[in-house]
Amino acid sequence: MSALAKEYNAINLSQGFPNYPSSQKLNDFVTKAMNNGYNQYAPMAGNLDLRLAISNKYQLLYDSTYHPEKEITVTAGATQAIYTIISAFIRANDEVIIFKPAYDCYQPAVEINGGKTIPIQLSAPDYKVDWNEVASKISPKIKMIIINTPHNPSGMIWSKDDMLQLQKLTKNTNIIVLSDEVYEHIVFDGEKHQSVCLFNDLKDRSFITASFGKTFHNTGWKIGYCCAPEALMAEFRKVHQFNVFSVHHPSQKGIADYMQDSETYLGLNQFFQQKRDLFLNLISESRFKFNPSKGTYFQVLDYSEITDENDVDFAKRLTKEFGIASIPLSVFNENNKDDKVLRFCFAKTPETLKKAADILNQV
Repeated sequence: MSALAKEYNAINLSQGFPNYPSSQKLNDFVTKAMNNGYNQYAPMAGNLDLRLAISNKYQLLYDSTYHPEKEITVTAGATQAIYTIISAFIRANDEVIIFKPAYDCYQPAVEINGGKTIPIQLSAPDYKVDWNEVASKISPKIKMIIINTPHNPSGMIWSKDDMLQLQKLTKNTNIIVLSDEVYEHIVFDGEKHQSVCLFNDLKDRSFITASFGKTFHNTGWKIGYCCAPEALMAEFRKVHQFNVFSVHHPSQKGIADYMQDSETYLGLNQFFQQKRDLFLNLISESRFKFNPSKGTYFQVLDYSEITDENDVDFAKRLTKEFGIASIPLSVFNENNKDDKVLRFCFAKTPETLKKAADILNQV
């Protein structure tokens, strides 16, 4: 869709990236790191200053401890972390539960490693998990469950009760939980992010994957990390060592210095909620229907009162004829289930959001 947006010179609210710059202060820290000689390989697990900053963040936000030397690894974005976790633990015929609509790297990574995905389909408009269905899928073949909260592409968040249900279902099993928490700092309306690290039994069996690109508005840097108990992390690093080894050193050092001020990430909820509210207020008179996003920087819009077209065709037509690009959710669903909804990214400048709203109000 980004390529189509470029071809038709359309406003691109499809792919999830900001169209405004990252912090000049952060850029300056990275430049300083380069000038101070952080230009050779970082340690395989990541720059220690950055791992200390990550450890401090979990202590501050969740009163949870990850040892910076043994339980945190810096990665080439969250996607590399996800792929490496799956590669470390999934073998031929292992089964992995995923919740659809699902971020598009989960299933291919499982299948490349010989595993099989067991889908749990969530439905618009609320994308709630049916825990009776999940329980019915649990078997000795299930090696891993992949969760994502706040959830891309729907914008929903998992509740404390959801996490307790997951903890109950996995207790006394060998199931590993891969918790994709890349939007942890983008939760709205006073809600709190329910990280797996808040639940002791879940934490003991879980990996957390996270993304500095999502947090600090620089997705092109591809710097992320993962956290897990020491025994799990030791297995992860056996693959990470020969997959990536280490990632861009000056960026790691710059981010570590930037994170000394916790406000660099604590203020994101308000920052993005203002963008969400602006976007939704601007399209309130349109024919699109919506439930306000609860997290992430994505908003799902229901177009069922506008056309009966399938979502892929409508998304293409919006791009070509109206000049605005979005993502059809059916491509993330099992059997391309079509709920007549499109995903729009609101991590954009107010000017871009106003232009986009003007178009949507005319559809």
